[in-house]
Amino acid sequence: MPMRSVARALCAALTLLLSLSGCASMNRNECLAVDWRTVGYEDGAAGRPAERIADHRRACARYGVAPDLGAYQSGREQGLREFCRPLNGYRLGERGGNYEGICPAALEGEFVAAYDSGRELYNLRSRAAAAASRLDAAHREIEHAEHELVEQSALLVSNDASSEQRAQALVTTKDLAEKLGRLKGEIGDLERDKARCDFELEHYHGWVPPGA
Repeated sequence: MPMRSVARALCAALTLLLSLSGCASMNRNECLAVDWRTVGYEDGAAGRPAERIADHRRACARYGVAPDLGAYQSGREQGLREFCRPLNGYRLGERGGNYEGICPAALEGEFVAAYDSGRELYNLRSRAAAAASRLDAAHREIEHAEHELVEQSALLVSNDASSEQRAQALVTTKDLAEKLGRLKGEIGDLERDKARCDFELEHYHGWVPPGA
């Protein structure tokens, strides 16, 4: 086999190996010395879904290790009691995370209420940021169009321009003037939209963390 083909094969094998190791939830040493109750607790406390155990099962199967489902579930339930607190729900919603419905019924009500409040704050911030971005983009487009209009207007009266160039500049100038009129007409709507989003964000009163 040519050296170039050998190199390509080695690179492909190395890439595959790295991808497999990157996807595994546990490595060999962890599988051989695992405390499944602790693993369950860590998954629960991190808010991972119940299907996470399947990842551990696949990762450890290659080393002949099978999960202790009872110990894992016991630890996970304890971890969920740590995760399913209102403050964690609020933080999850505030950063735009998704709630997977993993909390026990006794804890879910307060958790979801706080999550919904945080999620609403996330949505308000996102809308305000998007409104500001649209307004900034419109101002930049106006600035660019005004600059181009000045250039085309100068070309119209230039002694160095040919008749064809002046004719084209006349058409372009007309198009730019229409574009500027449309953009400036939109600015008012964009400013009002931004002001409304900023007002809603500033006056939003949602869930308040204990002690705040």
